[in-house]
Amino acid sequence: MVTPPSAASSASPPRRRTPAPKLGVRNTWQRTAVVEALRDMDKFVSARQIHEALEHRGDKVGLTTVYRTLQSLAEVEAVDVLQNKEGESLYRHCLSEHHHHHLVCAECGRSEEIEGGPVEKWAQLVAQRYGYELVGHDAEVFGVCRACQAARKK
Repeated sequence: MVTPPSAASSASPPRRRTPAPKLGVRNTWQRTAVVEALRDMDKFVSARQIHEALEHRGDKVGLTTVYRTLQSLAEVEAVDVLQNKEGESLYRHCLSEHHHHHLVCAECGRSEEIEGGPVEKWAQLVAQRYGYELVGHDAEVFGVCRACQAARKK
């Protein structure tokens, strides 16, 4: 739990906070709490799931603050973002600083960072074929992880 400065107890030692990368000018305890929750969850999750995790930990961070923080983190590419089949944005703490793709479990949200290899070449070829200069692309691969497959069989 990240303790707000106004609620910190003088009897207990201050909690060492994990630095929040690329948070911009406003690095508040609420933003740090959102980043820590996202790191702890280690899978693609919605803003509401992050908010629920924060409440469970005792961190009083509003849902609007969670959404704004995630948007700020996405703008500076400090989190990975994808859309689920319902169109909801899902977020995950970004583990890599280089361009990558994800293999995502469609049931539990677990993900693996994967290299694009042939996708990178294909994207460049398609852009060239139509006379475009490639400036970026997104490609996510969805499946069902081993744990979810095993749970289905029970």
